[in-house]
Amino acid sequence: MAMVITLFVVLAGSFYSWSVTSSLRAAAGSSTIPAPEQDLVAAPPADTTPVEPAESITTQSVTTSPEADAASSAMPAAELDLPSASLGGSVTVVVAGGCFWGVQGVFEHVKGVSRAESGYVGGSADTANYDEVSTGSTGHAESVAVTFDPTQVTLGQILQVFFSVVHDPTQLDRQGPDIGSQYRSAIFVQSAEQQRIVASYIAQLTRDNMFSTPIVTTVEVNTEFFPAEEHHQDFLNTHPDSPYIVINDLPKVDDLKDLFPQLYRADPVLILTGN
Repeated sequence: MAMVITLFVVLAGSFYSWSVTSSLRAAAGSSTIPAPEQDLVAAPPADTTPVEPAESITTQSVTTSPEADAASSAMPAAELDLPSASLGGSVTVVVAGGCFWGVQGVFEHVKGVSRAESGYVGGSADTANYDEVSTGSTGHAESVAVTFDPTQVTLGQILQVFFSVVHDPTQLDRQGPDIGSQYRSAIFVQSAEQQRIVASYIAQLTRDNMFSTPIVTTVEVNTEFFPAEEHHQDFLNTHPDSPYIVINDLPKVDDLKDLFPQLYRADPVLILTGN
């Protein structure tokens, strides 16, 4: 009888850990945001899965999130960069590196960034919505259009933050707990000059063996950006206590502050308030 009880406890504990991890992102947006179909692996039915308090989930999951642990050191400065003195006005580059909540949240804290808008890119206009993109079959990636003043922050510095803090560029069609091509690592360039600088930086990081496994970030062109629904904008700022945000995204903002103090701004530039 003792052996039977022990086996039951072990199995129950394993199921509990699996079910809590699988429900994080659905719980984060349960009031207004539908859970992605391919967001997590084999989640149990949402209506029957208990959601633990944030502090309990954090204690069990934060040490096992690959995305939270990915950024541990700053990547080197870009050897090739846009000459800020020759540019007039603002510049926009579109990046994708997992769930757009965290990508947007980091760039909203970068000095010189005037706008960071979550959206979809890579597919058609009629599928540019959260429900369809979450199936992973539309060609879209959850993306963020980062608009910045090149006299305050350069494209090379944007790339440094992207590869150091925002995501793990060695994960193919996933980031941390989120799985599917909609979470791929990609940069959607807006000009031939951007393409040249992005390609050069990826080659530089590869040459210098900055990652132990190959970079899988794609460089894509001729793509249209479609803004995401309003309730996805500024999600990190409006839901700072969400377990998903606490575990996966707030550590990235901390990394930005620690690794790039010269680029960090405490007050984020937000979409919804216009700040």
